[in-house]
Amino acid sequence: MLPADPPRNSFPSARPEISYARAPATDHTATWIGHSTILLQFGGLNIITDPVFSQRAFPVQWAGPRRLMDPAIAIDALPPLDVVLLSHTHYDHLDKPAVRQLARAHPNATWVVPLGVGAYVRGWGAREIVELDWWQQATVGALHVTATPARHFSARRLGDRNTTLWCGFAFELAGKRAFFAGDTAYHDQFRNVGERCGPFDLVMIPIGAYDPRWFMHVVHVDPEEAVQIYQDIIAAQPVEPLPLMLGIHWGTFRLTDEAMDEPPRRTAERWRLAGLDNDRLWIARFGETRRL
Repeated sequence: MLPADPPRNSFPSARPEISYARAPATDHTATWIGHSTILLQFGGLNIITDPVFSQRAFPVQWAGPRRLMDPAIAIDALPPLDVVLLSHTHYDHLDKPAVRQLARAHPNATWVVPLGVGAYVRGWGAREIVELDWWQQATVGALHVTATPARHFSARRLGDRNTTLWCGFAFELAGKRAFFAGDTAYHDQFRNVGERCGPFDLVMIPIGAYDPRWFMHVVHVDPEEAVQIYQDIIAAQPVEPLPLMLGIHWGTFRLTDEAMDEPPRRTAERWRLAGLDNDRLWIARFGETRRL
């Protein structure tokens, strides 16, 4: 029997601290909107990851996993977007109605996606699209982006399994570096990410949607593996201060069997046992903003 879901919109939340239209070039902030959707105001650019704003992560909006937490920022309250980073095609990461709305509202945004995903977003209205293979790099204005390996899979409909790529992203702007892991199981390339793209100021690593392990261990990390990813990354370039880790991909949609509030508790416990500094782990409230 699955643990009961908490009441809707019952997880801790905070009021986002967003700069409109853009933050000063000297500011670098991250705001967790929910799941894997993060608004980054970096060096004068507005960047968003995996923008999912629909109520259900499913092909239709009358079935499938429903949000337990509403987006912490309404889609029409976003500042002007410069870059959209999309990790893969699953419905809890690639939201067709959101893509359509964002493409209309932010026509000058550049969409950075893995190989094959461009056809989807182009058909939904996106204009400027950059497709990357693992370890390929692109420059968007002053932003330098690298697509990084992930252990996962892609699927959008019957017959298209693994016809498009999946990835994470490492990016650098105005002297700050960040890593967005996307969706991933644990693999042996995270130290390489740290060596090639670090040292980082912020890493965004999934901590939820992992049980049962016999099934999920090849597509999603659990909290202990998420902390191991962090340790792999910092071992490559152990420069002080160590990066802030934001735990993502939890608390928004019921996708797997663990209790919805378990991922942050297990992550914090593993963090403590690993002897890592408490102030380097960020279990965000929905909508919380932090400056780097």
